[in-house]
Amino acid sequence: MSSNINIDIAKDFSDTPGPRYSKEGDFPGELFRKEVLLPKLKEAIELDVKLIVNLDGTEGYASSFLEESFAGLVSKEKIDYSTIKEHLICNSKEDTARVDYIWQKLDEANQDIPHE
Repeated sequence: MSSNINIDIAKDFSDTPGPRYSKEGDFPGELFRKEVLLPKLKEAIELDVKLIVNLDGTEGYASSFLEESFAGLVSKEKIDYSTIKEHLICNSKEDTARVDYIWQKLDEANQDIPHE
């Protein structure tokens, strides 16, 4: 079995994550989702391993960055919520509320999608 895939946002993206969109400033959630999070999540799903995202080591997060990055997987990339739940692990020793917020936003994005 393959080993898990890891993303350390501070090291693999930026220690100063920015706003929601590129037009609003540097290191936006939109860019993180498209260029870092989405490719790694797709790889984790394909290999049937966990994607572990470390949220520690940054100067903090705008709620819009976290919402765009993570909830955008459901609302914009159309990845199935149950698949995300099965493969994504978010970790933060510095602020566990960040992890709760991410899952709350993922859950809300899932509820906003029409289900048949």
